[in-house]
Amino acid sequence: MTPQDPLAALQPLRLPEVIGAWPPAPGWWLLAALGMVTLCTLVWLFLQRHRRNRYRRLARAQLRHIAAQYQAQGDLGATLAALNTLLKSVSLRVYPPREVASLSGEAWVDFLNQEMAASRSNAHFPAALGQAHARNPSVTDMSQLIACADAWLRHHRGRR
Repeated sequence: MTPQDPLAALQPLRLPEVIGAWPPAPGWWLLAALGMVTLCTLVWLFLQRHRRNRYRRLARAQLRHIAAQYQAQGDLGATLAALNTLLKSVSLRVYPPREVASLSGEAWVDFLNQEMAASRSNAHFPAALGQAHARNPSVTDMSQLIACADAWLRHHRGRR
């Protein structure tokens, strides 16, 4: 018996099963694990930075309180003293105390201005900040001084 068409005797082609999306290949599991590790590391770093900069947020809130008291009372001497105290306490926290604790007057203002220059800020503390405890302190623009202190609080870099 000789068939007329030899291809007619062949069985129909069977297509393979469709490849599903689940379960993913091992490479995708590795990529997901790497992504989770990266995400957890970034969250941990963010939380560490947030915790490290807590003193900045508290100091800036205290600076806003000092500015509000100045607006309400207008006491130049008390405002300068409070501003000086705030900047000194922050400096003692982030710089070695032996460098900062003994600074006062012009040396204190120079230190603050050097740190402002190191942070590439254009702000400049006036010399009147160094005479905060004088009988008649003279400051031409208290809002500029408060803005300068805020810029210093945001941008200073400690050396501990």
